[in-house]
Amino acid sequence: MTSRERVLSAIAHKEPDRVPVDMGATPSSGISAIAYSNLLKHLGRTDLPVQIYDVVQQLAQPDLSIIDQFGIDLLDIGRTFNVSPSDWQETILANGDKALYPAWFNPVEQPNGSWHCYDTDGKRLLAMMPKGATFFDQSYFPYVDGYPDSYDGLDEEMGRVLWSRYVHSPWDHAADDGFWEQLRTNALHLRETTDKALMIVCGCNLFEWGTFLRRMDNFLMDLLCDPDQVERVLDELLERHLATLEKVCASVGDIVDIIRFGDDLGMTTGPFMDPDTYKTLFKPRHKQLCDYVKSHSQMHTFIHSCGSISSLMPHMIEAGIEVFNPVQTNAVDMSPEFLKKEFGQDCTFWGGGVETVGTLNNGTPAQVREQVLERLEIMSSGGGFVFNTVHNILPDVPPENIIAMFDAVKKFNNK
Repeated sequence: MTSRERVLSAIAHKEPDRVPVDMGATPSSGISAIAYSNLLKHLGRTDLPVQIYDVVQQLAQPDLSIIDQFGIDLLDIGRTFNVSPSDWQETILANGDKALYPAWFNPVEQPNGSWHCYDTDGKRLLAMMPKGATFFDQSYFPYVDGYPDSYDGLDEEMGRVLWSRYVHSPWDHAADDGFWEQLRTNALHLRETTDKALMIVCGCNLFEWGTFLRRMDNFLMDLLCDPDQVERVLDELLERHLATLEKVCASVGDIVDIIRFGDDLGMTTGPFMDPDTYKTLFKPRHKQLCDYVKSHSQMHTFIHSCGSISSLMPHMIEAGIEVFNPVQTNAVDMSPEFLKKEFGQDCTFWGGGVETVGTLNNGTPAQVREQVLERLEIMSSGGGFVFNTVHNILPDVPPENIIAMFDAVKKFNNK
């Protein structure tokens, strides 16, 4: 099987020749720049650059030679942008290693060693990263003091939120002349030159955009205390998301295999909302997004949602979600055995292959191998599983453990 066939077989709930593997196809299934830099040093590949393609989460874009070395089956079509040396500039990671930022990203170092990102006026603080930290935090919440009477300025305000302002490729080029034509050209070339499955990351967040605009505490209260205003802002967001999907589907819907949405709906202890709230406010809108994709493309629908979401999953599956990531197995009611038994025939799990916090960063290589093999045995039966860590590989993960993880997958696949 080719990598593309392998991934599509898993999504179709047919056992492929081996379990497909992801690292780096999405900004929730990737690797921190520090962990990647340490891995390159361990492998003796310091000739390769550490390109931080997602500046908010400080994630590295794995080189194609590393992708091949570890048997990765997926590629994000965003990697076809920012391919010239002039598209990058040097920076220093929190651990002192050299890396590269996109040329357009220019945070301002403060006297205390922290980093600030300002609006075009140079005054409004949009995001910040404390000294020694490995993630930029949102500092500006457009509607923190209340919903506006008119949403005429919503696009401008969304453009000030760090997740949109400092977006990863290909969307950092979305305002370029001829972007959609270039996206198609690049995706076609990638499909013709690789057998790997192709992914496009497309956001379309609903709940999360509410928290980006209103701030988490306010929006959670709004769900119960002001649902009319919530519906009003969700409809504005949905209109914009559908307009984007129209362009995505027209441009690459016949080329790309999977489209990735995002909407963190869970905490470690349970979902952010009860199922009835999800059914009322979010399910109909998630369904509209999924229906549009299925009606206008060949792409499979994938959602990234952290936390305990098992009580919401039946409704999300009914809405049209086919693939779930990161499969946070350390959350309440999210054990691999339970998820596979309850939902294994109805969706694909993309992640949960090893605990990123605990086993992968603090365990021994032997403990990593043991957990990976155990998870593969549970999750891969009957297809419906793509191996990946629970969310991104964190900065403190030793390279030996990353190698042990991939060695265990290889051992399982060759048994």
